[in-house]
Amino acid sequence: MKIVIAGAGAVGTYLARMLSNDNQDVVLIDAKEKNLIRLTSELDIMTLLRQPTSIEGLKDAEVNKADLFIAVTPNESENLTCAMLAKQMGAKQTVARVDNYEYMKPENLTLFKNMGIESLIYPELLAAEDIKASSRYSWVRQMWEFNNGELLLLSVKMHDAHPLLEKEIINYDNRLVGHTLKEIGVSYGHNFHVVAIKRDGETISPNGDEKILPRDLVFFMTTKDNLLELRHLTGKDDYPSVDNSVIIGGGKLSVRASWELADIHDSVKIIEPDSKRTEELQSIVAPKTMILEGEGYDVDLLNDEGYGSMEALIALTDNDQQNILACVAARRRGIRKTIAQVENLDYFDMADELDIGTIINKKMIAASHIYRMLLKGDVDNVKMLTIGNADVAEFVVKPGSKVTKKKVMELSFPYGVNIGGMSRDGISMLVNGATQLQEGDKVVVFCTGNTLRKLDKYFK
Repeated sequence: MKIVIAGAGAVGTYLARMLSNDNQDVVLIDAKEKNLIRLTSELDIMTLLRQPTSIEGLKDAEVNKADLFIAVTPNESENLTCAMLAKQMGAKQTVARVDNYEYMKPENLTLFKNMGIESLIYPELLAAEDIKASSRYSWVRQMWEFNNGELLLLSVKMHDAHPLLEKEIINYDNRLVGHTLKEIGVSYGHNFHVVAIKRDGETISPNGDEKILPRDLVFFMTTKDNLLELRHLTGKDDYPSVDNSVIIGGGKLSVRASWELADIHDSVKIIEPDSKRTEELQSIVAPKTMILEGEGYDVDLLNDEGYGSMEALIALTDNDQQNILACVAARRRGIRKTIAQVENLDYFDMADELDIGTIINKKMIAASHIYRMLLKGDVDNVKMLTIGNADVAEFVVKPGSKVTKKKVMELSFPYGVNIGGMSRDGISMLVNGATQLQEGDKVVVFCTGNTLRKLDKYFK
């Protein structure tokens, strides 16, 4: 596909790398030479030093031949303008990044489609939705909801083995550690599926003989009705509910997060060091959100505000290191639910090794939203996981597609593909090898490695 990206900032650069590695024909436009000079030598893409809203610049980029035009400059108005121009000049699909929540309301999306913009992305809103889902339960590392929350994909960190039973690797709290997936299926039925395991920095697609080991990050697919059983089996009964959260940093993401968290938490506080920004926040955060002026790493301030009683600490400053350290400090003080915004991909492994909890990366979240537009199958949702080299996609089964011809076990999916669950006629259920998919099913597929694009031929 020919893809033109306007804006070589954080999101545009990440998209250019990802799409170039996916062997797409990429053109990247930006008005600042310093944003392009390094990418020219690193990536197999075409770069253009042009103003994205320049008609001549768009002609030079050959947007008339573009299958997809992506506008992700820091300027919302510029994004809308160049996306509309690109559509009028012949681009097949257009996407524009915005930072106005009003534009994302369902009743307004038709207006933008009529203007020639098929899709809008608001990275802060998408990230805030992920924060909300992942902060519901302190024992869950990260969670993704499907079918209105009736079908769940979640990751859980396994407890260490009992120190006196090193050889047997048995944990009295965790019923799953030390057992193979076959044994777990026999002992506890089929109320959940293990779709992947992250171990020693590698995400694997396990078979029935794979054992769950201490320190594994295990990805489960289950239904809402079986959530409490899974909590018990993973040894997390003592983890508290999350009712009170503190957000460090008063940026745009924190504002959106306050509105999302207001639905599920009794108390939300934001700590921001800049006095002018604290005044601005008063009028734009969710009602009942408390704004505090101070540094997020000020232990005395946190103690004064009930450090011991908070169940979640969410670090969303523009400083990755500060976010990571804030979560490390919180976990050492016994706070079970910690979330950090980490935008530098080089810090992911360090954050994982420090066991800081949930990682939020706006670039990957925005890229996930855009990537589904490259798939030929009918895809409702795509998530690129920050904590593993894996993707999750929700495919809608088309009439006559390959997946309707055979049972799941007979479909010969690529290695690394695992169908965990689906919804049929609004009812959520798990999928096993004997399942026969039908037209209209919404199927949640977990893919390790770079296998997502290989699924098109099965679902289109």
